[in-house]
Amino acid sequence: MQGWRMVVLTLVMSTTIGLRAQQEVKPRTKVLLYRERMAAQFDTVDVVKNALKLNPLLFLRGEIPIYYERALSNRLSAQLGFGMTWRNYINFNLDADEVDDFGQGTKIIAKPSFHIAARYYFGDDLEPAGTYMELEFAHLEYAKDISAKDSARQITDEKFHDSRVYNDLRLLFGHQSLSATSNWLVDFYGGVGLRDRRMIIVQETFDPVALQYEYSTKEVDDIVPVLFLGVRIGLGF
Repeated sequence: MQGWRMVVLTLVMSTTIGLRAQQEVKPRTKVLLYRERMAAQFDTVDVVKNALKLNPLLFLRGEIPIYYERALSNRLSAQLGFGMTWRNYINFNLDADEVDDFGQGTKIIAKPSFHIAARYYFGDDLEPAGTYMELEFAHLEYAKDISAKDSARQITDEKFHDSRVYNDLRLLFGHQSLSATSNWLVDFYGGVGLRDRRMIIVQETFDPVALQYEYSTKEVDDIVPVLFLGVRIGLGF
């Protein structure tokens, strides 16, 4: 009996050692999850992760910004914008701002503007493309000097400074498309926001009795709703 026990024990040990040796030699099968594969492909050099964009419609509103977007992951990106404000030709935001006066004696003063935004894309994509939601903060300042007129409507040396400072918090929805044959892109967007306005408005009136122009300033410090609709065009790289 002891002999049979030794035989059985030897067979069991040999089988166990053989199975373990096969497990060590045979490589383990790895399961690559979808998100891990997307993350791995996102890190390749051929994927578009950056974009430079312009917004031609903002030129009419007196702002000339350049935007830079950087993809942070398959769904998240950050966007920065820097530009200058100039003459406001058209009012895109209902009663939230106004068109600049084209009259003689109005001197527009260029001021810097900036935008900072975080963008979330609803679909998984290796490149910053598709439908998105964007939270943006923007700072704009419009300034001009208005020269006073005399009774003969001639420009004098007396000047009044008009200033409009806007701080916006915007919630935008849009769709960004990359060209299938090149790196050109188009970014359509729209949304709503709140505008914190701090303004010193110069008002000009004419007194028909005294036959002279009178000037006064009005200060405004409020928060108003604004609407946004636009398109950006650019190049990805």
